[in-house]
Amino acid sequence: MAPYFGAYSEHLADLGYSYVSHKKKTFIVGDFSGWLGRRGIELERYGPDDEAAFLRDSAKRHSSKKRGERFDLADLSAWLRETGVVEASVCELTDTPERDRVLAEYRAYLAEERGLGPSTIENYGAHIRRFLVSVCGKKDLQLNTMRAADITAYVLRHAPKDQTFAAAKDTVTSLRSFFRFARYRDYVQTDLAASVPSVPGWSLASIPRTMPAECVQPLLDASMTWATPSGLRDHAILLLLARIGLRAREVILLELDNIDWANGCVMVNGKGRQRRPMPMPHDVGEVIATYLRDGRPTSPSRRLFLRSRAPFTGLKNGCDVGMIVRRAALRAGLELKHAGAHQLRHALAVDMLRQGLSLTEIGQVLRHSSPEATRRYAKVDTRHAPFSPSTPP
Repeated sequence: MAPYFGAYSEHLADLGYSYVSHKKKTFIVGDFSGWLGRRGIELERYGPDDEAAFLRDSAKRHSSKKRGERFDLADLSAWLRETGVVEASVCELTDTPERDRVLAEYRAYLAEERGLGPSTIENYGAHIRRFLVSVCGKKDLQLNTMRAADITAYVLRHAPKDQTFAAAKDTVTSLRSFFRFARYRDYVQTDLAASVPSVPGWSLASIPRTMPAECVQPLLDASMTWATPSGLRDHAILLLLARIGLRAREVILLELDNIDWANGCVMVNGKGRQRRPMPMPHDVGEVIATYLRDGRPTSPSRRLFLRSRAPFTGLKNGCDVGMIVRRAALRAGLELKHAGAHQLRHALAVDMLRQGLSLTEIGQVLRHSSPEATRRYAKVDTRHAPFSPSTPP
């Protein structure tokens, strides 16, 4: 790997790694290169099995598993694939079973034919992988032998147990989607999608979990005092969640070009690949500008909010935003039963309802595609209910 050492070293420097992390990540280049040479394995042809064998040998040579070595090797392999040094097909698809091939086709179908977003594709793919593993096990995948009874038995075993209605509904929705794909590709000869059973649920049966109104402002006030780079970022994210009602993934997808400073608005990439400009309050704009000036690391990434530690790339997923909210609540001294990104969105909806805004207006702010989604919030505002439980209608 000697010809590529300099380029990889510069790549790590561009990502903003500290001296210690940089030294640690470049050390594995020589270590892994020597191991491949001793084994007579060509750099261009190594695969996941070779990586696993190297990590096992390394653990034996150093008497213990070196901390973070697996991640350092994964970063190196990813860079080698991206630069074309190593064939991606060799690293990623060595000994790929039939199940993985079908799942790859299914994900491509969801993206190209159905136009679904990456998070939805990942969610559906995870459900179908669990289903195929449960039904087929280690046997060869043969969809044409699958029966409706197999699907029903799986749903009865997995969907209702220890799951909310929404989680169980995700399972059956994914199964229907997959068997429509399987019929489309002639993997099955019957319409198995119609045989997927429904899970019981009632419209508007649940009440949205929301952060108490008396906790939102103390949370925002406490975050104003956080002067570190990560504190400035977290304060800006909390304001976007609480004042504009963005979803966690919408915060992650924000890029520098999405902010229209001249007109005071932000372009939001919402569900269903919808893009909509939203007015940006003055205080939210000030906080974002402060983060850009004093807190955002130097990075080639165009994402608005970046990791606070190297590599300085965008936040990975909605869990990162949820963790920011939970940490912020703890730092503010708030003991909350539910503290997540969506609770701030719900709190905004309830606050607008109590201020007298109509459900139509609330739906426009929250960018709901259906009035039914907004109607859930009417159940929360008991103070403005048309009658109380003790008063007959």
